[in-house]
Amino acid sequence: MEKKWHKRRRRLFEIVEVGYSLDFVSRMYDLLNVIAIVLNLVASILYTFDEIRGTYENLILAVEGITVAFFLVDYLLRICTATFLYPDEKEPKAILKYICSFTGVVDLLSFLPYYLPVFLPAGTIAFRMIRIVRIFRLFRINAYHDSLSVITSVIVERGQQLVASVFIILVLMIASSLCMYSLEHEAQPEVFSNAFSGIWWATSTLLTVGYGDIYPITTLGKLFGIFISFLGVGMVAIPTGIISAGFVNQYSTIKKNAEYGREADMQFIKVYMEEHDIWVGKKIADLRLPKGMIISVIKRDDEILIPRGDVVIEVDDVIVIGAEPFNTHEHIQLKEIIIRKQHPWVDSKLCDVDISRHSIIVLIKRRNRSIIPNGNTVLRAGDKIFMYTQLHISGAKDIEL
Repeated sequence: MEKKWHKRRRRLFEIVEVGYSLDFVSRMYDLLNVIAIVLNLVASILYTFDEIRGTYENLILAVEGITVAFFLVDYLLRICTATFLYPDEKEPKAILKYICSFTGVVDLLSFLPYYLPVFLPAGTIAFRMIRIVRIFRLFRINAYHDSLSVITSVIVERGQQLVASVFIILVLMIASSLCMYSLEHEAQPEVFSNAFSGIWWATSTLLTVGYGDIYPITTLGKLFGIFISFLGVGMVAIPTGIISAGFVNQYSTIKKNAEYGREADMQFIKVYMEEHDIWVGKKIADLRLPKGMIISVIKRDDEILIPRGDVVIEVDDVIVIGAEPFNTHEHIQLKEIIIRKQHPWVDSKLCDVDISRHSIIVLIKRRNRSIIPNGNTVLRAGDKIFMYTQLHISGAKDIEL
């Protein structure tokens, strides 16, 4: 019972986390999450328009309530599956680690301020202000798109250089403020009243904003202002250049990885061990794999095993097998056939099926299972058969390897 519950929680974790393209349920949950985030943000923005709020207030509040309830359920599901997010930690510590993480705090604040006024009516205005934090939930969309995740990667990778450039800008701001105070204090005592009164001027000038609400009037002050303006262009270019170089480097890395992936000398497949499989109960050393094929890794529950010769294969093990890739210059034509109820092969053993001696059934796909065929394999309605044959078969789909 405990093992069954463990598997269900793992499946729940796969659904809640970012899913891969073949996992339909997980991808649908990802899509639902993105839609909820966008709808909540749109509702929050529309609520600020008096004319729209007056006409559609009930609808906007309903959308907000439903999406916030979804955020609450999502948060509880992530707490329930936190142990799979941090597999090296014990469950209580894994839950605490998620709650204290940036995403955990954002997930919590995306729904908590909505419900707090129910328990603490006096703080309604403050809680409404905290709801602004909900916009940070948009960072979750970042996880669903590789192109967006590049931004995070660049900032993390170039973090030290960015901090250094910001530090240089801050030093120049303070130095510029002090210099401008010395040059302009006597001419404009009410504007440059102290050493830090020029910080706003230095900020708007160095960052090339130039609001014009505070400016020098003396000749030396104007000359210094021109110098700082030119210097500001260079200061803004430093972090911009760092981020731009990071983007170029990141995309070059992604492109190289894609090219290396296509030129890989090994290809890997994943095999699930079931009770009837002949490998179950055998040691790795006794398997006698064909030349050019290796067992790369064995996944047993949450543990990753190195496939040493004395490791015994057990039921429910996931085995990753590596082999040399098929030569892309060679072409083998397979035919894909779906066995319908009225097909004469239904409920027949393969050894009894009348097919050409130049034809061979390579694989049988039955629901979510892949069956390696042998003479005693019985064909069922709905089976998908992959066959190598030179015969013309009506309704068959050609597959080229």
